[in-house]
Formats: sequence, structure tokens, C-alpha cells
Amino acid sequence: MKQSFRAKRMLKQNQRLAQSSKLNLVALMDIFTILVFFLMVNQSDVVVLPSNKDMSLPQSVSEQLPREQVLLTVTGNGVLVQGKPVWRGDWQQAPELWQEALTTAVQQELQYLASRAAPLPAEQQAVGRPLTILADAATSYAVLRRLMAICAATEYRDVSLAVEQRSSALEAKP
Repeated sequence: MKQSFRAKRMLKQNQRLAQSSKLNLVALMDIFTILVFFLMVNQSDVVVLPSNKDMSLPQSVSEQLPREQVLLTVTGNGVLVQGKPVWRGDWQQAPELWQEALTTAVQQELQYLASRAAPLPAEQQAVGRPLTILADAATSYAVLRRLMAICAATEYRDVSLAVEQRSSALEAKP
């Protein structure tokens, strides 16, 4: 039986589509090479500070990105330096009950970290070592002031407070 022109065309098309496609590895390698370089260049733009889900940072319009430095975290029931718990207590107690223990514990840990770091150059002696305080928005000012005084007494005078950056849409509203 003779096949029609349409049947022949459909048969050829089915045979052509039934062939397995070939993967062009050269183009794929080019894409991955470009992707690797792109990720390497752009990975340093994002700095994420560790935080608890229970902690809400105060909002600000800070333009500076956080740097790699000592991180002092103030939680609802204690203080952590570089993720290591150094003091546990209740902030609601009278300040006389927690101030001395807090001062001793935090000073010891900061002095230990300073002893392990390289000595400060002469031009950086006045500024001191850098430190970031990560505290909840509800943390009292008296606690923050006390912690900043402790840090200043142990060569950590370049103190930064971690904040959550406010979006530009919120800045426009009064």
C-alpha cells in the first residue's frame, strides 16, 4: 500500500523526535564557571549576624554593614560572648545583685579574647578593639550602659550596636 505524503512526513518527524538528544557539556561548563566566579565575588556583600528567634532587634537606618568582630549577645536571662554563655541571671532583680557578677564574668571573657588577639597598633590604642552588642529592643538602657562600661574597661571601646535595617518605604512615612 502506498503511503500518502502526510503519512511519510509524520513518520520522518516521529523518527527524528525518537532520537535521544545530545547534551552540550561545553556550554554547561561555561555557565557553571561563570556562576562560580559570580558567587565568589558576591558572597562577601551579605553579612548576617546570628540571632535568636525570641530576640527582636531595634530598627534603624544604619548604612554600615557589620564587620567580623567580637559579638556580645544580651538575652532575656544572660549574656553570651562569641556564642559562649558567660553570665546567667535575672535582669528584673535589683541591680546590686547582678552588676558585680556580670562585671566579673564579662571582663574575664573579654580579657581572655584580647590576650589571644594580636596586640593593638599604636594608632588604634585610642579607639580600642571593635565589639558588637546584639541586644533585644526591650533591653533596658541601664543594662546596655553597664555592658558598654565593662567593654571600655577591657580595651573594647569601638562598640557598635546591632540593629535591623529599616526599609526605605518605612523611612518615607512620618
